[in-house]
Amino acid sequence: MTLEPIPLAPAAIRRVIENAYAEDAPSGDLTSLLLIPADARATAELRAREAGVMSGGPVITAGFLMHDDAAEVSLLVPESASFDAGAVLARVSGNARTLLTAERVVLNLVQRMSAIAQLTSQYVALTEGTAARIVDTRKTTPGLRELERYAVRCGGGRNHRFSLSDAVMAKDNHLAVLTGGDASKLTSVLRSARERLGHTTHFEVEVDSLEQIPFVLDAGVDTIMLDNFTVEELREGVALIGGRALVEASGGVNLSTVADIAATGVDVISVGALTHSVSNLDIGLDVVIS
Repeated sequence: MTLEPIPLAPAAIRRVIENAYAEDAPSGDLTSLLLIPADARATAELRAREAGVMSGGPVITAGFLMHDDAAEVSLLVPESASFDAGAVLARVSGNARTLLTAERVVLNLVQRMSAIAQLTSQYVALTEGTAARIVDTRKTTPGLRELERYAVRCGGGRNHRFSLSDAVMAKDNHLAVLTGGDASKLTSVLRSARERLGHTTHFEVEVDSLEQIPFVLDAGVDTIMLDNFTVEELREGVALIGGRALVEASGGVNLSTVADIAATGVDVISVGALTHSVSNLDIGLDVVIS
């Protein structure tokens, strides 16, 4: 079943676009101000030059309206829908100066978002028939996390914790400081930490060996992340946990391995590559000559 992505908050879009325009045209678009008459109007189309999955319609609309609140923006491909090379994704009509000023910022964002959605959809397709969810990580582009994680949702994926403030995730370095490498200390230190948390706060712990799992389970955590486990070790870990916590697989996940990882019975597969290694799609803006 395809789920409609949770929408982007308008405030998040506005923050990103305002910062992007401040960087790209801090004192206006000199070329357009010099060459384009103030009253000139134009219509342009956002056209895909390669196939992808749509993400960024709200960004297209907000990006052009921020410069010209009388612009007419038509979104022609729904969010999360696949499109082919040559597809017209959107059409915009308005003041020519402002349309040209907005062009690069809008394209930069939509190219990246649609690429993330497309890559996510490939991972999701490879895990069909399993209980595993594909989720992102915090390995995002600084300043673009809200948009990139929305793009993951457009591709059928889900989101991990948004920031360090949202949940407890005790990773290998935390545990090394806490226990000095002695796994037998895990239960007491984690249980003590758990008792200080509010009841709505999720508690996840990363382990890098099967031997750590019983000690972490006894602490009553919500999720156990099996980091860089082999497929066989993942099966053993899932059996050992036995439904007493959610099981997340992380590390070594790519399009060649994700189906085998999902088949082990894990609940969650986190994939940093969704946002840190994606290549932007080729999408252009072409003025329509009538």
